[in-house]
Amino acid sequence: MKSVMIVDDAAFMRLNLKNILKDSYEIIGEAKNGQEAVEMYQELTPDIVTMDITMPVMDGLEAIRTIKNIDPDSKIIVCSAMGQQKMIIAAIEAGAKDFIVKPFKEERVIAAIKKFIK
Repeated sequence: MKSVMIVDDAAFMRLNLKNILKDSYEIIGEAKNGQEAVEMYQELTPDIVTMDITMPVMDGLEAIRTIKNIDPDSKIIVCSAMGQQKMIIAAIEAGAKDFIVKPFKEERVIAAIKKFIK
């Protein structure tokens, strides 16, 4: 089973994603901010990461750039309420593979992940 790490400062969002993904993927880690995400990524090396943008300590864009420096092949999907064009472009430029806008639909989350991990 492929592994997923969920990064979001909101506990209910992590729970929401976990409930959507738990039947098809192994949730191997949850981080509350970008700094935790970077440390956890190095330790757990998940197949894919869902990443929020607006978080304390280190935001999602900085975390994406840092993880991409550590592992250029990392697969990161941004899940954020900020559906502004500017943020989407910044996330993709930082190395994100896809962008899901909150509140998200279960089918959209699963389709995005399936696109990048078989």
